[in-house]
Amino acid sequence: MTKTSTSSQASVADPFPHVAKSYILQMNGQTLWAHEPDKRLPPASLTKIMTALIVLEKTSIDEVITIGKEAVSETGSRIGLKQGDKIQVGELIAAMLITSANDACRALAEHTGGSEKMFTDMMNSRAKEMGLRDTHFTNACGHDEKGLYSTASDRAIITEIALRNRIFRGLVTVVKDEIRTVDGKRIFPLENKNELIGRYPMATGVKTGYTSNAGKCLIALAENNGTRVLLVLLNAPNRWWDAVSILDKAFAARQDQSVVKPPAILDRLD
Repeated sequence: MTKTSTSSQASVADPFPHVAKSYILQMNGQTLWAHEPDKRLPPASLTKIMTALIVLEKTSIDEVITIGKEAVSETGSRIGLKQGDKIQVGELIAAMLITSANDACRALAEHTGGSEKMFTDMMNSRAKEMGLRDTHFTNACGHDEKGLYSTASDRAIITEIALRNRIFRGLVTVVKDEIRTVDGKRIFPLENKNELIGRYPMATGVKTGYTSNAGKCLIALAENNGTRVLLVLLNAPNRWWDAVSILDKAFAARQDQSVVKPPAILDRLD
């Protein structure tokens, strides 16, 4: 997939110019609305979509990883892995995508690339293959660092490619799950950080992110009666409320669609 400019592709005037520093909404693969979609911004844990894609492309989900000290020392969102834990790749991918676990993310990166630095080189090479000129990775999990940036339009491309993978597509729809070490002695509950999943009936993915520099970020996929909407929000202070408003308006824009609006959905979102 080759990147094309999205800043002039929006088919109608942007009705949500203040919801985020940057956003893009695509309906059935076409850009409907956008605000500065090519602006370089920190992507926070949206980074993990590329991480998951590369791990799925380069490894088997049945491979077993022995957790090392670097993964255990990760900060931010974690599931509490301990050094020496043995756990399958597929279980760690679930933890990374569902609950955004940085310890799982780091373990996957080091297992797949040999080191996090080598893995980020793989991420940047994959971005280049996708034709992305405005995305650069410096770590696998999305921690704020100089040189880590992406755009809403690039995030949409990465996400669409990742969604072609059956395992990825299945995991980002999960509301709650649990994973365990190979000996079954340690169990880790997972709860999806994407609050649209299980609450907004049309939501079918995909990932959240937050850091102090990136702000609140969200990539949301929603589907209804053959209409497929992908929304990317970067630095969106009210991401849940605004995502629902944007998605509802997008579905309503389809004159031949019967819009299913969830009752009092905003009251159930934090």
